[in-house]
Amino acid sequence: MIYKFIMKILGWKVDQNLPEEFKRCVLIAAPHTSNWDLLYCLLSFKILKINYKFTIKKQWFRFPLNLILKPLGGVPIDTKKKNKKVNTVELMAEFFKKNKDFIMAITPEGTRSLRKEWKSGFYHVAKMANVPICLGYVDFKTKTAGVGGVIFPKDKMKEDMKKIMEFYKTKTPKFPEMFSVDLRY
Repeated sequence: MIYKFIMKILGWKVDQNLPEEFKRCVLIAAPHTSNWDLLYCLLSFKILKINYKFTIKKQWFRFPLNLILKPLGGVPIDTKKKNKKVNTVELMAEFFKKNKDFIMAITPEGTRSLRKEWKSGFYHVAKMANVPICLGYVDFKTKTAGVGGVIFPKDKMKEDMKKIMEFYKTKTPKFPEMFSVDLRY
């Protein structure tokens, strides 16, 4: 398979240990400090034969990038539009109603720049869609991409977020100076 070959040439491996809940979840994609993160995630998804979509700023969907991003699973999200009739969380939760086995990858940092507070939309999407949150990662120290655990969102968001942050404290991004877990937790 070409994807495994590419990952091997790049010196990366894919953690094949997927949680059972992985076929239908909100997938956190972190740390996110480089466009390389997307490449390793997409190659891993192809190797694992995962039906996924990922959110990306609408601004990236201009010609010619739209010709690449849409077939790769990109879903444009308008992060600047005010007075929306349907908010982004509701829109993303709708995808789960329309798809049985479905994974929505979200980068809660929202940017490749340093951000000390993550956006919490991923958590609210998972609650609204009644699906678990899986902890997807790329670790540049071990050159491994995978899914490290599952959180079932409940009414104790603070506790859940603490568990999520503890997990990501152990992952090394491409640019460590550009990454922080959410310091509120």
